[in-house]
Amino acid sequence: MKLSARNQLKGTVVAVETGPVTAKVKIDIGGGTIITSVITTETVADLDLQQGDSVVAIIKSSEVLIGK
Repeated sequence: MKLSARNQLKGTVVAVETGPVTAKVKIDIGGGTIITSVITTETVADLDLQQGDSVVAIIKSSEVLIGK
């Protein structure tokens, strides 16, 4: 599969916290860095995501907002 998104980070799922509609998936991309993705619980089931799975986090965004 080819993608236009160039920010592709390989990692390992370290946690899947499911709720009624959405789930937080925490991915260790190395060097002590954990990123979190919020996806639907339906997608978690479709991908059969589990702790220890090797995944690729694909980031495509026109903006990244940070506030303090």
